[in-house]
Amino acid sequence: MAATVDATRGSALERSWWLRAPAVLVAPRAVFVALRDDSDEAIEARQEPLNAIIGLAGFAAVLATPVARHLLNDPSASLSLIPVWVFLGGAAYAVAVYWLGGGLLYGAARRFGGLGSFRRARSVLALSSAPLALALFTLWPIRIAIYGQNLFRTGGDDWGPGDRTFGGLLYFAFAWSAILLVIGVRSVHGWSWARSLATVGLAAALPALVVLATAL
Repeated sequence: MAATVDATRGSALERSWWLRAPAVLVAPRAVFVALRDDSDEAIEARQEPLNAIIGLAGFAAVLATPVARHLLNDPSASLSLIPVWVFLGGAAYAVAVYWLGGGLLYGAARRFGGLGSFRRARSVLALSSAPLALALFTLWPIRIAIYGQNLFRTGGDDWGPGDRTFGGLLYFAFAWSAILLVIGVRSVHGWSWARSLATVGLAAALPALVVLATAL
């Protein structure tokens, strides 16, 4: 009987997280505060929704990379290559951000006196990627419908003011995710804005240096 009650409660908690996780886009503080519950039951209930968010965000992010704009430059390349590349690349991106990015956020938070777990840092990062997951269902379908295959090869009609507008909206999604990350750190730790910004800035310092070194 007790096992049945526990299973029912666990199922209800998981359903509540499927509804709660997308709400981070409109009421972030309440959602992030719920991450303070580090019980095994709460962690298990939110794992799948958070994995889904960061996975979808990974797909949206790899579509925004310069590599995506050259996938069909080779005449022998098939359209079937694109979804396979997006799936594999997006999954790799999501795993890297979830574990490496979560580790950097955890280390930065510890540096500033945070007592939260590595798992909670990963969860904050996953929830913060919700704007990118949203872009996969809103921005990218419209962009692909307008430009089609030209999005994935150079020299097409996907360059110009329209393309720059879509690019600006993608930058907005990344910026929105960064803002949510600061809100998330502040909410789970109960810190000031300055301390939260410093934590996120420290966590982002190494990836920023790597990107800069690659660009140079």
